[in-house]
Amino acid sequence: MNPLVDHRTIYDTYLKGPAAVIRLFEQAFGKYAVWEPPPSHQLEQSVATLSAEVERLQVRLSRLETELGKESHRSFVAERKVQELEARLAKNSTNSSRPPSSDPPSVKQRTKSLRQRSTKKAGGQPRHRGATLKQVREPDEVVVHAPQQCRGCGAALEHERVIGRERRQVFDLPPIKLRVTEHRVLTKRCVRCHHWTRGWFPAGVAAPVQYGPGVSARAVYLLNYQLLPYQRTGELMQELFGCRLSTATLYRMVQASAEKLIETELEIKEQLRRAEVVHADETGLRVASKLHYVHVACTDQLTHYGSHTRRGTRAMDEIGILPRFGGTLVHDCWSAYWQYSRARQAVCNGHILRELTFFIEEAAPQRAWAEAMKSLLLEIKAEVERVRLTRQKRMETERLREYERRYDEVIRQGLEANPLPPEPGAETETSEEGKSKARCKRAPSLNLVLRLERHKAEVLRFMHDVRVPFTNNLAERDLRMIRLQQKIGGCFRAPDGSRAFCRVRSYLSTMKKQGWESVEALERVFTTQRPPYLLGSGP
Repeated sequence: MNPLVDHRTIYDTYLKGPAAVIRLFEQAFGKYAVWEPPPSHQLEQSVATLSAEVERLQVRLSRLETELGKESHRSFVAERKVQELEARLAKNSTNSSRPPSSDPPSVKQRTKSLRQRSTKKAGGQPRHRGATLKQVREPDEVVVHAPQQCRGCGAALEHERVIGRERRQVFDLPPIKLRVTEHRVLTKRCVRCHHWTRGWFPAGVAAPVQYGPGVSARAVYLLNYQLLPYQRTGELMQELFGCRLSTATLYRMVQASAEKLIETELEIKEQLRRAEVVHADETGLRVASKLHYVHVACTDQLTHYGSHTRRGTRAMDEIGILPRFGGTLVHDCWSAYWQYSRARQAVCNGHILRELTFFIEEAAPQRAWAEAMKSLLLEIKAEVERVRLTRQKRMETERLREYERRYDEVIRQGLEANPLPPEPGAETETSEEGKSKARCKRAPSLNLVLRLERHKAEVLRFMHDVRVPFTNNLAERDLRMIRLQQKIGGCFRAPDGSRAFCRVRSYLSTMKKQGWESVEALERVFTTQRPPYLLGSGP
């Protein structure tokens, strides 16, 4: 059967006259459409054929719509994947959380800091004390250089009077070598009762031959503070001090210092639980060729490193600081930290600024709201610093409300620039028993906007409480030493080594923050039965 004609064809045929109209009907519906009605059985057959054709076309249309929805979804996912790969290539240490060591040389040449340009001149500032080498009043040794004869006539000047004096001092190290101290215990007999009495060795002298606290402290200092490998530490001790230390001896020294610092570690944990603001972060650590993690919790006076096989809340619960902490916890917005509802949360704005910098540089559609949010956060940071300098406890209420209003306005702009992704047009099979709809991944810019909206109070915590810092840089600086240790010394061969390293490093970092020299602090570990914990009582 011929297909039905459209309105345009009928109209054009009508203009040609009656004969053309009759021919058109005969061609479209057969001769019975003009001269006589078709038989009933033929009419029913035609209706059935047309109904079947309509159903077939409807099924085909539905199938095409389903395929079109799938193709549209695949196209959207492919476009998003391309954007993600391009974004991954464009990220570096200036616009993401990647470390500077991961930047290629081309990026390092154009590295930009998030810090604003200072108005101060380069070099030392007024009233800066400096650290210039100066002469001492009482030198350890004085060498006199007196002329023996006159340059004019050659007469002897040995007994002539001194009329001038000029001083120059040379600071140098004397030859360093081991100093051996022998301890002798004597036994005496009383003349009255004839009882034999034997003397006793001092504390710490427990073997016929052993190294003293000075050697142990310097070896542990090189291993755990300067982060040298065991072999290079042994070579350095041999060349500088003349003592040859094997790897096993160095390992025993580290383990001995870690055992003596157990109570000190417990005191550091207790002080961190009672602190007002604590910074937390974590990083990977290779132990026995497996990935472990180091968790840091710190303040400007305390540092604690905890080594664990896990990264999440299970590890933090076993370390035991955050579950009992009730102050303000500053972190990088990782989901595990939100489980500790007892503490007030504060998000590191340094991470947010780097993400905003990436969208400003690489994503033109996101540039407007990203620049507005970055400028707003830096403006609030400058205002908080001004409040701290004036020793005020908090910012004015009207200014707080104004900043929050502007923050909400930027969030609104960000949501307008980042609509939700379209839903998939069809179901994708996941198993023989059932089907599930494919979920489209959200864009990183949308995730950032939603995060800023959801955690508004935590992002602006530094604005409402001037004791809270703007970033989590304190924890990141402490963790940087863990990454540096892996680059220099490599991984640990056993979990005992990583735990001992973290405990000793916690002690050294804490002592350094409180004004103690590292070697002196380690010597006190090896010379006293209980190492001093010096919070608030620095030298």
